[in-house]
Amino acid sequence: MKLICRQSRLTGEATLPGSKSHTIRAVAIASLAQGESAIRAPLVSTDTCAAVEAYRALGAEIAVEEGLWRVRGFGGEVRVPDDVIDVRNSGVTLRTALGSCALLREGMAVLTGDAQIRRRPAGPLAQSLTDLGANVRSTRDNGCAPFVVEGRLRGGETSLEGTTSQYVTGLLINAPLADGDSVIRVTKLNEAPYVEMTLDWLRRQGIRFAQDGLTEFHVPGGQHYLPVARAIPADWSSATFFVGAGALPGNSVTLLGLDLADTQGDKAILDYVREMGADIQVSDREIRVSGRELVGRELDLNATPDALPTLAVLGCFAQGVTRLVNVPQARIKETDRIAVMAQELAKMGAKVEELPDGLVVYESQLRPAEVDGHDDHRVVMALAVAGCSLSGETVVHGAEAAAVTFPEFGDCMKALGAQISVED
Repeated sequence: MKLICRQSRLTGEATLPGSKSHTIRAVAIASLAQGESAIRAPLVSTDTCAAVEAYRALGAEIAVEEGLWRVRGFGGEVRVPDDVIDVRNSGVTLRTALGSCALLREGMAVLTGDAQIRRRPAGPLAQSLTDLGANVRSTRDNGCAPFVVEGRLRGGETSLEGTTSQYVTGLLINAPLADGDSVIRVTKLNEAPYVEMTLDWLRRQGIRFAQDGLTEFHVPGGQHYLPVARAIPADWSSATFFVGAGALPGNSVTLLGLDLADTQGDKAILDYVREMGADIQVSDREIRVSGRELVGRELDLNATPDALPTLAVLGCFAQGVTRLVNVPQARIKETDRIAVMAQELAKMGAKVEELPDGLVVYESQLRPAEVDGHDDHRVVMALAVAGCSLSGETVVHGAEAAAVTFPEFGDCMKALGAQISVED
């Protein structure tokens, strides 16, 4: 599929879907809990549905209704799956379910995913789970899926580099159900807000732990999760595209349903675009982003790698130079987003330089072009925002990838006045 984008003035209101990160944590924790959980307003997307299928395979009973998912958990007693677990394109599901499979008392589980997942590293997590008593191995000995997992987590001590926060989340969610206590030491942590999100879920669901900042965690074993009864907050990662669209000159976008008090790190997008010159108005029920002349800035994106595609686009429209730095983990997402955004924006006439850990984006006169989303939902959506700002027709190939987190992206853009259409 491809998105056809034409120059548009974007104004009006956008209601954001539920958070992918929160929804997958809710599914995992509700499945690990005993009793019935109610997850309200979940994100329905290919990633979150992959989490549902993974935890069904491990023994959870999950009823999917409109606006409500009911989960009867298995109380930490994981069932041996009948078949290989396919997490599709969901890195969070892979890394969380790896830890849950390590709770097996007998038998084994095999986890795999699509071509991108089979290239994304999870070796450090596999090693830490093995340190804590399980046996987790990559079938190709390359630290990537497919993985074969045998239990059981007994507890103990482990250290790992937090190259992606998902490694730490996979350990923290499952360690409380290990037979014994666990000590988890973390170095070089990227994406710290996502670990804070996980810790907030643990506290809410009755889990005890001690921490030394975000570098060391002591997690008692033999614990039990309380059932989940919670509405999923709106997704700040999806909001980055609409904040970016509103920040472009001539546009004014009002975002509904977002919570500035939530643990999601991508709420920092407001600070980034404000620093670049956009007008931000915040009230109790809405956030309005209006475009002004943008100015390039240096932005540290270590906590917010998902904001990189949008900010790379904005950098092309900003006076001077925009530096997006300290985000090396952007290279191990669904694709190498640093390389891909440089490559695709160059097709549109941008001057972009790669750094080992980011991008240097120069003010550029962009032109319409045919570009490739590289099967990465965030690349697709960022390029669509760029295309709607250019005179002429921009074609974004691989539009179906947006369904990973935001199936309604095209409709939301149209509601703001975007001249955007989908073709097979």
